[in-house]
Amino acid sequence: MATIEIAGVRHVYELTAPTTFPHALVFVHGWLLSRAYWQPLIERLAVDYQCLSYDLRGFGQSHAISSQEKAEADTRDLALNGSNATKEDNSPYSPTAYARDLKCLLQELNISSAWLIGHSLGGTIALWTAQQMPQSVQGVICVNAGGGIYLKESFEQFRAVGTQLVKLRPRWLPLLPLVDLWMTRANVARAIARSWGRQRIVDLAIAHPEAALGALLDSTTETEINRLPQIVSQLQQPVYFLAGDKDKIMEPKYVRHLASFHPLFQACGENAIEIPECGHLAMLEQTDMVAEQIRAIVTQYK
Repeated sequence: MATIEIAGVRHVYELTAPTTFPHALVFVHGWLLSRAYWQPLIERLAVDYQCLSYDLRGFGQSHAISSQEKAEADTRDLALNGSNATKEDNSPYSPTAYARDLKCLLQELNISSAWLIGHSLGGTIALWTAQQMPQSVQGVICVNAGGGIYLKESFEQFRAVGTQLVKLRPRWLPLLPLVDLWMTRANVARAIARSWGRQRIVDLAIAHPEAALGALLDSTTETEINRLPQIVSQLQQPVYFLAGDKDKIMEPKYVRHLASFHPLFQACGENAIEIPECGHLAMLEQTDMVAEQIRAIVTQYK
């Protein structure tokens, strides 16, 4: 584990040793998670690829922006973006802000060529970063990530449930007996190891409330959802989507929808790949299969 400051905020990351492969693999976690969930995958890939994982600001062990820093950031972004800037553009927890963080991280670590691999919200962040860094980002692999269709009632319900989850969670939640068993079955096709259930509870409990709410609300606005297809359609890099066939959070049909805006989709949808017997945590549920897909994809473009 190492630390680095990005825009004055302490971030935690892990970087494996360089290999002969010319591009690093950069892993971006999803909402209320942390870099930990990539470790089983990285263990399988690090022998052939340099791998970078990190905690998004406000999640895992990375710090959140302070109120003073937030006020300064709002003032700075308004000056840069002008009066037409949206709320999401000025938020420190929007996909665009997280993409700026990732851009700074890659530059600080002197990673000039990378494939971005993002889970759920991390997939959105990876897509935004690919747009911001077309020369450095060689391609994107979205895991359990898709969308691009704004369904008002569904999103309002999702935002309301997520908001209550963040506001009502007690800090002592990890101390409750057997609560980790429930998390081994939540949003997955088959139960994951109990150690991962504990990890999910810990990450839920320690996520900074401002970051957790900001990331949830800023990434699910109508404007933000409608931006995604535009971004995907404009990307010149290859973009692939791995969907869990039993994912109830991001159903395969929504993954294919977003994938269809990229030229690789064509008629047969070759950039949208379903993972069998898999829910919303593909990197834990089907680690070997996900690793094989990543290998197959990135080696095509060496």
